[in-house]
Amino acid sequence: QVQLVESGGGSVQAGGSLRLSCAASGRTPSNYYMGWFRQPPGKEREFVAAIKWNSGRSDYADSVKGRFSISRDDAENTVYLQMNSLKVEDTAVYYCAADRFLFTTAQGPGYWGQGTQVTVSS
Repeated sequence: QVQLVESGGGSVQAGGSLRLSCAASGRTPSNYYMGWFRQPPGKEREFVAAIKWNSGRSDYADSVKGRFSISRDDAENTVYLQMNSLKVEDTAVYYCAADRFLFTTAQGPGYWGQGTQVTVSS
């Protein structure tokens, strides 16, 4: 079992920045993928970014490339999502996810956090 706990959500004006954290506990093998999804109001959950724990290889949705950055801290067993140049359309509940296989859809991850709200105002 893998437990994921997100933090760092909040409200920010367009153009601002936020950093989300996801602390992992339980069985978190080094070959796992960890990442982020988001679910805007009234829409389906969508892939944002993922990172392979041992190699650091990362993947991003086109909508966030160049603005968001995913990273991990081995000592803290934590994954971060640095979000810069935020837009109103980035408003969503952001979920941390993990799985042994690479995921780019919400059907992929076997483990999920509880979600954290990010609100971007104009």
